Amino acid sequence: MANEIGLNDRLPSFSLEATILNTCSEKNLMGHWTVLYIYPKDNTSGCTRQTNDFNAGFSEFKSLGVRIFGLSKDTLKSHISFSEKLNLQFSLISDPQTQLIQDLDAWKEKSMYGKKYMGAERSTFLIDKDLTIKRIWRKVKVDGHIDEVFNACKELAVTG
Repeated sequence: MANEIGLNDRLPSFSLEATILNTCSEKNLMGHWTVLYIYPKDNTSGCTRQTNDFNAGFSEFKSLGVRIFGLSKDTLKSHISFSEKLNLQFSLISDPQTQLIQDLDAWKEKSMYGKKYMGAERSTFLIDKDLTIKRIWRKVKVDGHIDEVFNACKELAVTG
């Protein structure tokens, strides 16, 4: 297991398939403030609400110069379908081998109905223009989360 990633660490290198961009790497994020949110699964209720929230706030984030990317282990095909269904204005990154999810220390043991399994922990990262992680939200609860992230963006992205 990699060391836990923290504030002021650099975003790990990656190159993964994505909607809109076809392939996304850290080079696509360089030079822009970025919100990267990790979610467990396309087309589930909480993940759909969270993704809809980010999509609804897309223009406000864009007005601050902040880009949004969603990340899960779903396939590109699943992401394309999910993206079209929700009419998303931003890219979803596919990480089926959980490479980046693990590098961001968001691949955790979970439990449902007494059964333990590994899965993505809902997490959000605010990354600056130099790919430095400036804020991290772990074990995210969907309700009110976008407001917290937007307020952090207003505080950091506009001044940074």
